[in-house]
Amino acid sequence: MIYDGECKFGKRDGYGTYSVLLPQRKEYLRKYCGEWKNGKKHGYGTYFFSHSSVYEGEWSEDERSGWGRMFYENGDIYEGEWMKDKNHGKGIIQFLNGNWYEGTWKNGLKNGNGKFYHSDKGQLYEGFWVDGVAKCGTLSDFGRDDAPAPTRYPIPQVQLVDMQLVLREGQSAYLTRVEEGQEEDR
Repeated sequence: MIYDGECKFGKRDGYGTYSVLLPQRKEYLRKYCGEWKNGKKHGYGTYFFSHSSVYEGEWSEDERSGWGRMFYENGDIYEGEWMKDKNHGKGIIQFLNGNWYEGTWKNGLKNGNGKFYHSDKGQLYEGFWVDGVAKCGTLSDFGRDDAPAPTRYPIPQVQLVDMQLVLREGQSAYLTRVEEGQEEDR
């Protein structure tokens, strides 16, 4: 391994580049280029996991932490907040097929409110996730006419036909329960 950069008290500290030797080729491959503190990646820097898997962003104590962008080997791209080397906070992931998710993350999984755009199908799921699983939300058409592989049937708009009728029926049901002693009259 080779380090070319600033040091303090014998440790990497400040700006520097860390490279490793590829024995079969007898050449050095850059692994990290950026800021260091007390021998650890800390501040802004770029880490090369492989030739096509790269993270650029903020680091803390050798872990991705803060804002950053990750280019995955499969072509997906995540941009957003990180904590302890995992997607955590607000972020967007764009998948190679054109779909993308925009929302909150916790420990590397979708958690909380978010939107998943199925641009290949022309649909949008907007809702709530728990540990990477969609739990509650709505699915609607979104750019369906321009989608490369739209769903066979469009999602119809749901609407209340007679709002006053629904209100009267609700009031009537409530009053019946009050008369029967099932509800307190407020």
